[in-house]
Amino acid sequence: MWANDHASKALGMEIVEIGPGFATLAMTITTEMVNGHGIAHGGFIFTLADSAFAYACNSRNENTVAAQGQISFIRPSKLGAKLTASAREITRAGRSGIYDVRVSSARIVIAEFRGHSRAIGGTLVPPQQPDQR
Repeated sequence: MWANDHASKALGMEIVEIGPGFATLAMTITTEMVNGHGIAHGGFIFTLADSAFAYACNSRNENTVAAQGQISFIRPSKLGAKLTASAREITRAGRSGIYDVRVSSARIVIAEFRGHSRAIGGTLVPPQQPDQR
């Protein structure tokens, strides 16, 4: 998935950790990400949270997309701040899932995101086939 994730890579995101039902990504706020108030533009914070959500809901190797996402901004973030988005699975039932993502900087919570996912079938990594001799 990372190989084709040009958006996350272009914004300088990095994968910190991924496991079944969770993912943590990080990104540093650059000049291009700061708005007219001199703080991180909310759209970039949302994008980081959304990317962490994407990796968490695809972490079980089942193609999954976002059905809905919402964010609450709690505190501003400044130029040069390193943001960390930690996503965790709240529930999965059938093809649907709910994930919470906390975006923080130096352990201070910047935003809280909730995403709803929908599995669309297929896998990201093809299952290994037994040797056919």
